[in-house]
Amino acid sequence: MGGSGSDSSGDKEDTTASAQKNTESEKSTEESGTTKTKKKAKTEKAAPKLTKQQQNAVRSAKNYLEFAGFSREGLIRQLSSDAGDGYSDADATAAVDSLDVNWNAEAVESAKNYLDMTGFSCQGLIQQLSSSAGDRYTQKQAEYGAKKAGAC
Repeated sequence: MGGSGSDSSGDKEDTTASAQKNTESEKSTEESGTTKTKKKAKTEKAAPKLTKQQQNAVRSAKNYLEFAGFSREGLIRQLSSDAGDGYSDADATAAVDSLDVNWNAEAVESAKNYLDMTGFSCQGLIQQLSSSAGDRYTQKQAEYGAKKAGAC
């Protein structure tokens, strides 16, 4: 049994060396600009430490963003709604604001989804995207989404 103790020490060294190689490989990949990212990768910003509830809300928000396009306000509403996840407004807002999201890209995704379902005029789609009864994008995000989706 004494021999197995020295084997595990060797295993630790191998694991450490492997981790260092992986880190060096990741750094060189990042420096060479060949890092691949998912289409809808949502990452957390360097932000103040989140509470456990806020961390859970971040997980929920990421899941929603993988599923469909959301505006900032729409996502906060979904997370804090009694019909949604039921997080407090403060926790939902902190969670959403901790994410690095391209809201213009989300508006394009939402616009394309609407156009796949039915016809919209340019103004009608912008209204749907920006309405408080709709998706709650800002006016500029709605205009951008509608134009990029081909409605304008």
